[in-house]
Formats: sequence, structure tokens, C-alpha cells
Amino acid sequence: MSRLDDLNIRLMVEGPAVSIYMRADCIAAVGGTQGSTGIMTEQGLAYLVWRDGQPYLAAKGGETPATAEQVETIQKFSEDLNTALST
Repeated sequence: MSRLDDLNIRLMVEGPAVSIYMRADCIAAVGGTQGSTGIMTEQGLAYLVWRDGQPYLAAKGGETPATAEQVETIQKFSEDLNTALST
């Protein structure tokens, strides 16, 4: 847990199949060997997807282009969470 605390990541929900982690606007659902990371937007939870080499945020109702800052934020959160959970 202290590793998560050191990275400012909070465990929000721990369930039998999935655990939910959060830092700032980023949220990750982790279960078994799979996980999904997204970011909260005005349209709700959006996931980073790539189309023809371009980043988009996919949320209910459609996709919008992702900014470089959003891509970096999501990727850094995913990286930090993976590091914390693998040790």
C-alpha cells in the first residue's frame, strides 16, 4: 500500500474480480491480468484509443482527439500503477 501512497494513487474499491484505483482525473479498473485506464472528461469516463496513429478519448457518445497532455497523464498513471502493483 505504501508504494501506492508514494505515487499518490488511491485504492477506491477492492472487489473479488476487479479493483478500482484513482489519481487525480485518472481511473483504472484492474482484475486478474487485465486492466483498463481512463480519464474523467466532461463526457464522463473516457479511454485512450489510437486510430491511424492518432490518440483519441473514447467515451459514451463518441470520441474526441486527445491532447498530448492527456496522453501523457494517462500513460504516466498506467506506468506508475503497473510499477506499484508489480512490486
